[in-house]
Amino acid sequence: MALLLAFAVIAYLVATVAGSMWLSVEDGDTRRAAWRITAILAAALAVVAHAAIHAINWVASGGPDMHFFAALSLVGLAMAALTTATAWRQQLQALGAIVYPFAAGMLVLYHFFGHLRAEDLGWRLQLHAWTALLAYATLSLSALLALLLWAQERALRARQIRGWLRALPPLTQLEALLFRSIGAGFVLLTLTLVTGMLFVHDLLGQHLWHKTVLSILSWLAFGWLLLGRWRYGWRGPRAVKLTLAAMALLLLAFFGSKFVLELILHRSETT
Repeated sequence: MALLLAFAVIAYLVATVAGSMWLSVEDGDTRRAAWRITAILAAALAVVAHAAIHAINWVASGGPDMHFFAALSLVGLAMAALTTATAWRQQLQALGAIVYPFAAGMLVLYHFFGHLRAEDLGWRLQLHAWTALLAYATLSLSALLALLLWAQERALRARQIRGWLRALPPLTQLEALLFRSIGAGFVLLTLTLVTGMLFVHDLLGQHLWHKTVLSILSWLAFGWLLLGRWRYGWRGPRAVKLTLAAMALLLLAFFGSKFVLELILHRSETT
């Protein structure tokens, strides 16, 4: 397992370095395509190894582990997988330079601190948990895209498009990608809330009421943003601020509650 961990971490770091080199190479340089391919292939290998580590541990423990560090690692895995899949068609290696080190770090934390007894979850609760993790990963990427959009807009206003900003897609394309990712994440978050209401016993119970309320507030914020985009054409700083505010609520709802319950109070959630 240690060798597989080392392989995954090294592959993530190679993807990060290769992606950074791709960003630094001028357009037209023959090395540019080579660095891009290296970054994507290394990331793909890292994602496969990352997933294999979780699969091996699930087999050994008799089921999936959804505790704090395991959940962080799974979110990092999903973010890395989505970033790698998108990079085949979009110039988003700048996003990979952030996501891949994060995924590697979360995997290391999971290896050293995340191996706890698997919870006895039926398929309904597992569906709810997996949907929640995928929603969180998708909307986390939306938050990163919002930050890239904000940086790109500031650079355009100052007429200082330099370094890695030059490698980003055009502003309109990046903005469209942001709202597509928010739309996909909103659908997944909706499914998370629906499956929670259907499958989670006592959703507004003592251990879950804050998680439920914050998740609903985040859902409302993302929904309001999508409505504003469709109805009024919202974009720019307003879209960035609403995206980050909604993501902050979701962060508190998901990992904030897990941190308090599992690491401070030493209790287990029902999801």
